[in-house]
Amino acid sequence: MHLSGHAAIVTGGASGLGAATAAALLKAGAKVTLLDLNETTLAAQAKTLGCHAEVCNVADEASTARAIESAEQRNGVARVIVNCAGIGRPGKAVGRDGPLSLAEFSRIVNVNLVGTFNIIRLAAARLQNAAALEGGERGVIVNTASIAAFDGQIGQPAYSASKAGVVGMTLPLAREFARVGIRVVTIAPGVFETPMLGGELNEQQQTALTSSIPFPNRLGRPPEFAQLVISIAENPFLNGETIRLDGAQRMPPK
Repeated sequence: MHLSGHAAIVTGGASGLGAATAAALLKAGAKVTLLDLNETTLAAQAKTLGCHAEVCNVADEASTARAIESAEQRNGVARVIVNCAGIGRPGKAVGRDGPLSLAEFSRIVNVNLVGTFNIIRLAAARLQNAAALEGGERGVIVNTASIAAFDGQIGQPAYSASKAGVVGMTLPLAREFARVGIRVVTIAPGVFETPMLGGELNEQQQTALTSSIPFPNRLGRPPEFAQLVISIAENPFLNGETIRLDGAQRMPPK
C-alpha cells in the first residue's frame, strides 16, 4: 500500500513506539490520528508532530468508538491501524505480599489484549466498507506484542499472557479479514528505549537486559520499530505473521 494521502490511527501515540511510528507515517505522507489516554502528553506530542489527536481509553468501547469516529471525520477512513497502546507492571503470581490480585492481572490483560481487539473490531468494521485499493487491498492492521509472549520471565505472567493473546489472534483475524482485503500483522519487539521501560527498570536492570542482546548489543530504538511498521504497510504479501524485532535476544528466566 502506498501510504501517501491515506489515513492512519496509532494507539499509544503519545510516546515511545507509538510516537515514533506516527512520525514515520507522517513522513511517508499519511494523515495520522494519535490515540492515547494521557491527555497532557498526547496534546504535546500532537503539537510536536503536527497531527490530529483524540483522548481514548482503548479498553472502553464508547471511548474508542468516539475516537475512531472523530478520526474518520477528520482524515477519512483509517487504512492503517497501528496498536501500540499497552501497559506492563512486574508481578509474581505469588509474591512477598501473597497472590497477585485478580484486579491487577485483569487490568493488564484488559488494556493489552482486550484493548487491542477493541480497536481492531471497531476499525475493521468501518474499513471493510471502504473502496478497495490496488490488488484488492483495503488496509492493514499492525499490532504490538512482545518477546515476552514467547520468552516470558518470572514476574511477567499477566504481561506475557496479554501479549501471547495478541500473537494468538493474529492469524485467525488475518484469515477472517482476507475476504475484504485487510491484512493483520503483529510485531513482537524486544527491549526498546521507551518511557515504559524506564519506568519499570532501573539502570542496572536495563544494563543486564542489554547484555543478553547478541547484536546489535544495545536497546532497540523506537524509529527501528517504526521502520518495520512502514515495511509491513508497504508489502502486500506480509499477512497473518508475528515478526520478532529483538536483535536475536532470548530472554532468560529472570
